[in-house]
Amino acid sequence: MDQAEQLRNIVKKQNKREHLARVITVTSGKGGVGKSNVSVNLAIQLSRLEKRVVVLDADFGLANVEVMLGIRPEYNLSDLIFRGRALRDVISSGPENIGFISGGSGLRELTNLNRDQIQSLVRMMYELDNIADVVIIDTGAGISNTVIDLVLASSEVLLVATPEPTSITDAYALLKTLCRHEEFYENNTKIRMVANRAHGYHEGKELFDKLDTVVEKFLNMKMEYLGYIPYDEKLPKSVMKQQPVTVIYPNAASSRAMLELALLLENGIGGSVDRKNRGISGLLTKMFRYGK
Repeated sequence: MDQAEQLRNIVKKQNKREHLARVITVTSGKGGVGKSNVSVNLAIQLSRLEKRVVVLDADFGLANVEVMLGIRPEYNLSDLIFRGRALRDVISSGPENIGFISGGSGLRELTNLNRDQIQSLVRMMYELDNIADVVIIDTGAGISNTVIDLVLASSEVLLVATPEPTSITDAYALLKTLCRHEEFYENNTKIRMVANRAHGYHEGKELFDKLDTVVEKFLNMKMEYLGYIPYDEKLPKSVMKQQPVTVIYPNAASSRAMLELALLLENGIGGSVDRKNRGISGLLTKMFRYGK
């Protein structure tokens, strides 16, 4: 049995499990658009809706999520893969009962794992599928190989963009890169856009319409519009205080918008994700296969 067949068998076994986490991958075409803020605060609002949520920080080399949560984890994903730590050891406790896993360089090193290591990692991730209802993956920004592999393996993606022209062009560049890979179509990935720092509903919707028009015309793909998060001076203040805006300013306009987005996701906007496309262990298995 070759390695590809072994990976397919892992996915089949995973799909027979009673509970599989919903995995939402949050990404952007460029840095500085508020992607990590969306990941953290969306996780908190989903937790308040009685979901068990874990955030996986896959933005390597940066500690944005750690800073926003105000925590310093003792272990990261590399400790799970290479140093024999249990999953419970690498999950830190965040505000509002969310869990947090620091990626370290762990996901980047996935392509260097041998067969036994990848199978061991996927088996360990079965546990995360059992303890979490939702896993939110905060990717790096841009179109690095690691980001592309993560998004290709994902079934549900939130694309964060702002009204700035560079944000729109970089978001288009990311989508164009994805469309060059047949795996993107095989996985039937749902792309939902979040307009961040919009000055009202109309600016947010206009941003989506601009991007959606060129994407449909030149890439022959459709996106969905999840909603917008208004420009809010409370957001940078919360970052300075190293606390999520939804915690320190729960009634701020951005906090209310995050709750609306969480409710839309909970209520299955655009249709629910097929069971076969759920599960963090299955996503990592596909990422490993695509990365090869």
